[in-house]
Amino acid sequence: MSNVDIQKLVDVMSKLRAPDGCPWDREQDHNTLKRFLVEESYEVIEAIEDKDYEHLKEELGDLLLQVVFHAQVANESKLFTFQDVIDGIYNKLIHRHPHVFKDALVNTSRDVEVMWEDIKRKEKKHMNTDGTERSAIDGVPMGMPATLQAVRLTEKAGRVGFDWENAKQVLDKIEEELNELKESFAKNDRKEIEHELGDVLFAASNLARHLNADPEEVHRKALQRFRLRFKTMEKIAGERGQKFKDLPFAEKEKLWVEAKKIVG
Repeated sequence: MSNVDIQKLVDVMSKLRAPDGCPWDREQDHNTLKRFLVEESYEVIEAIEDKDYEHLKEELGDLLLQVVFHAQVANESKLFTFQDVIDGIYNKLIHRHPHVFKDALVNTSRDVEVMWEDIKRKEKKHMNTDGTERSAIDGVPMGMPATLQAVRLTEKAGRVGFDWENAKQVLDKIEEELNELKESFAKNDRKEIEHELGDVLFAASNLARHLNADPEEVHRKALQRFRLRFKTMEKIAGERGQKFKDLPFAEKEKLWVEAKKIVG
């Protein structure tokens, strides 16, 4: 199969959206497409984690399709084109890497991050529409996964001096929040329990940042371990002629310990 120019992909999408194109594609808009954008992103992540590069190639194509789709919808409303999208990211990459394309000097990746944020602040308006100054933590989308929001918000807060000095201090904060959660349990106050639980999760995400760990990645790995251990428990029970669901909880706990020894 011959190589396909990106413009051919744009033309195919335009045809799909045309009056004589696909009824389903014509019905879509930015809002209806949002869930597909999220789903394709997670499928890309899964392919990366599985080290399935043939699948990754396919999923990156599906993700690219979502970009082309949104650009076509915007083009039909005379908002912007796919070429505008390409031009925008091209110019942004050049502008935000003066240490590569100009004569700016950096020594570490941390220096790059600081410079990147400084450039981003200069690119964006410093004032809100009501004339007030923008917050130091603005620019973190509320649609992000909560743990990622926590990392981004605390990163931005840290750049203006609102941060713990080290991971030990964050760990102490988690213990403090856990004690407050226990107190809310004693009161049996549902609203307060959820409030304190949220504080615990937020502090845990902050700890991950201080440990240079991605909380989403850490959590995903924990879920992978749970899946593997749970299926191992079911397998052990089956090999012993037992139905896992019918076992008392104490027996299930013993199987859990066995499964951990087998699969880690």
